[in-house]
Amino acid sequence: MAVERTLAILKPDCVRKNLIGEVTRRIQEAGFKIVAMKLTRLTQDTAGGFYAVHRERPFFGELVDFMSSGACVPIVLEKENAVADYRTLIGATNPAQAAEGTIRRLFADSVGENIVHGSDSTENAKIEIAYFFAESDIVANIA
Repeated sequence: MAVERTLAILKPDCVRKNLIGEVTRRIQEAGFKIVAMKLTRLTQDTAGGFYAVHRERPFFGELVDFMSSGACVPIVLEKENAVADYRTLIGATNPAQAAEGTIRRLFADSVGENIVHGSDSTENAKIEIAYFFAESDIVANIA
């Protein structure tokens, strides 16, 4: 199996709850290598652009408002089977439906404020990573 990259975002609720260290610890303990990371604040435009795929969905406005409500931490992760393994680690979008021990089950409050984002495919991971990071920002190369 080949090494993949995926995008994680520690969302504003994660930052507000002071969970950056705890969540990144769990990510690293699950075997992921952090190859790029930054603290940033999305504007309404940048949040809307990132989540443009959801523009027609009823939750789009709330999502953009939430993601631009405070700082967040985009992170590029590297690991074999990174996309699927990260999605397993974070759990279902609805924390009440997430498996025991997953990040969302442990720390999220609701479907809307669910602590973290994770790419849903390797193709989307590439697009999402490029939204936040130039290739020169990434400190390791996939072999």
